[in-house]
Amino acid sequence: MKTINEAVNKQKRPIKIIQFGEGVFLRGFFDWMIQNLNNKGVFNGSVVVVKPIEPKGRMAEFGEQDYLYTNLIRDLDGEETQIVDVIDHMVCPYDDFDAFLALAALPEVRFIVSNTTEAGIAFDETNTFDQAPPSTYPAKLTKLLYQRFALKLPGFWILPCELIEHNGKTLKEYVLRYAKLWNLGQEFIDWLEQENKFCSTLVDRIVSGFPADAELPYEDNFRNSAESFHFWAIEGKGLFAELPFDKAGCNVLLTDDITPYRERKVRILNGAHTSMVCLGLLRGMETVEDCMKNEEIFSFVSEFIQNEAIQTLDLPKEECEEFWNAVQKRFLNPYLHHKLSSISLNSVSKYCARVLPTVLDLEKQGVVAKNGLRAWKYLIDWYKQGTPCDDEALIRKIKEGTLEEILSDVSLWGDDYSRFAKEMEA
Repeated sequence: MKTINEAVNKQKRPIKIIQFGEGVFLRGFFDWMIQNLNNKGVFNGSVVVVKPIEPKGRMAEFGEQDYLYTNLIRDLDGEETQIVDVIDHMVCPYDDFDAFLALAALPEVRFIVSNTTEAGIAFDETNTFDQAPPSTYPAKLTKLLYQRFALKLPGFWILPCELIEHNGKTLKEYVLRYAKLWNLGQEFIDWLEQENKFCSTLVDRIVSGFPADAELPYEDNFRNSAESFHFWAIEGKGLFAELPFDKAGCNVLLTDDITPYRERKVRILNGAHTSMVCLGLLRGMETVEDCMKNEEIFSFVSEFIQNEAIQTLDLPKEECEEFWNAVQKRFLNPYLHHKLSSISLNSVSKYCARVLPTVLDLEKQGVVAKNGLRAWKYLIDWYKQGTPCDDEALIRKIKEGTLEEILSDVSLWGDDYSRFAKEMEA
């Protein structure tokens, strides 16, 4: 069988994007979008990928197939297979730091994208300017930006995809801290502020490994699979003038504040997962799809989202309902096999972050969040009767405590919520 690079001719395009991270998410989300922009003829650019951590992993193997890979979109809407050819080459700073710094000299590069995991955007004061490379992503980025500044070239749009709040703001804060720690000068700091746009973003798409039952007419060791739903909110007004996602059918939103969209995702998508999981486990369900097809569980979750969670969000109700409709389709995707056992990990902390805020916001309005409280009771019942996966001491407290004792335990929930006991027992 032919390899993927024998089956297609890769098109050469100017490098316009530096991407920190080579994992399945960026390849199934951002690089797929760039492919669509190129295909539509509204952008003509490629990506150079920086391996942000040691070891090199499968860099050489990826290079053997010319950094080509297949992206399969598969869900209830059908299937679409696409070859993505936007990655020009890869650089590993741990192998060749000079090659990494040389990226700063590429005149047409205007964008830096990253997904270095939630732990990637970190500050380590032991990193020094002389290290080649320093260990953290913000330190590497500072070195690259300083090289760009020294060459008197324009700055970048910087678009982190890491799943932390205020990712752009935090990344900028750490870069500025390194600039000051390393005494790089006020002129460089002014250039950072004036010539670069650090944009906080929110990404949403499920990207997974390639399914075993899907066949290709060529060999591809880096194939990807994703759902059709995708959403990217970016605090970056003006970005479409240079990166026209709006002209390629990509679901990208530019806004002054991504907070309402983060809240929407947390309270609807994550809130639906967290409200269903313990009830589903108590009823013997295995996957999210099972729960969605169970009349009792679906009705319970749907009522919680529509009558409670959506009522607390600072976005038009129609937008939130449209998002919930999309979430339902995603949950019914038979190809995801999203197991309740994995969603149930650390359910107490997840409840506090994803469902409890809805309960408390409605309480301020004088409304009882009946299903939000029922989800809390199902959680407690699962921790008492089932096989929860959480901190052992925490599980013991719930197993051995009365409902009022459990709800009043500040170490579990962050406050005393014993006032909800009667409503939960009703």
